[in-house]
Amino acid sequence: MGATAFDFYLPSELNASHPPERRGIRRDHVRMMVLDKKTGFVSHDNFFRLADYLNPGDLIVMNNSRTVPAILNASLYRHTKRIQKQVEIRLARRCNEETWDALIVTDDAQLGDILQFSSDLSAMVMDIKKDSPLKTILFSKKGTELFNCIYAIGEPVRYEYIHNKWGLDYYQTVFASHPGSVEMPSAGRAFSWELLFHLQRKGIELDFIQLHTGLSYLLDDELETSPTDNYEEYHLSENTIEKIRKTKASGGRVIAVGTTVVRAIESAGITGDLNGVTNLYINKNFRLKMVDGIITGLHEPKASHLDMLTAFVPQHLLWNAYEEAIAQRYLWHEFGDMNLIL
Repeated sequence: MGATAFDFYLPSELNASHPPERRGIRRDHVRMMVLDKKTGFVSHDNFFRLADYLNPGDLIVMNNSRTVPAILNASLYRHTKRIQKQVEIRLARRCNEETWDALIVTDDAQLGDILQFSSDLSAMVMDIKKDSPLKTILFSKKGTELFNCIYAIGEPVRYEYIHNKWGLDYYQTVFASHPGSVEMPSAGRAFSWELLFHLQRKGIELDFIQLHTGLSYLLDDELETSPTDNYEEYHLSENTIEKIRKTKASGGRVIAVGTTVVRAIESAGITGDLNGVTNLYINKNFRLKMVDGIITGLHEPKASHLDMLTAFVPQHLLWNAYEEAIAQRYLWHEFGDMNLIL
């Protein structure tokens, strides 16, 4: 199960390197490509007009996981002796209240080593994984206390198309409330409070789940990871499942905001578990049972997220839409434009 065959040329100037607010527009004024999943018909609009494409009784499900600044720096100690002064650590996935899987960016880290982040936070290397560059670290604090420390000293993960160090606020959705994502659940970024209230006034239902996103890139281009290697923690309420059932029973549509929401809801639909960890890989062979449409950003060539979109729309129609998005100069990635597939 390697990467998707969905490869295309993306001109580098279409990588959004600035948040919309720094390009002089509001977050909900990014562009929106609307794709009809049956006919492949594509139309173009702005995201704040989303309500025009939805009906009263439709349900939008969002991910309210909050982005943590997952890049930390530490000194590396072995038997109380300092081995390295400055080592970068990228948090990859929270295992529990005090334990994380992390990428320690040095060849030097060994079992039992201590990472000293600040005078009041350290972590110990607990486990070295066999088939992965990740290591498990046990922090000296846990729960809210640990998150407070991470927020005080960390920086958000940024990729090579982002040239400036934007503050963490630019990597949050307006409704983010439960810390845990190491990369922003970016499909929800374009929503403003005004837009959410407007949707509600129109009779469109809103609901929230949490899925804490893991680190998608492990700094190794040779490493072939499959989406099934990517385990992410999710939490749904009984209320959400009930709303989905009611929406479908009354002929409404369930629209997921982002691939994270699709993954969480469809996992719960399969297992019946409202809280769990999922490594579900969704592609064209997967029959979506819970979700009818998706609001998402534009995904880079070969991204596994493109495989998931083929569960909604045949690949050739998606391909044509993406060619049109490039021709129309849409912007890619977390600060870019949006795609509604219905």
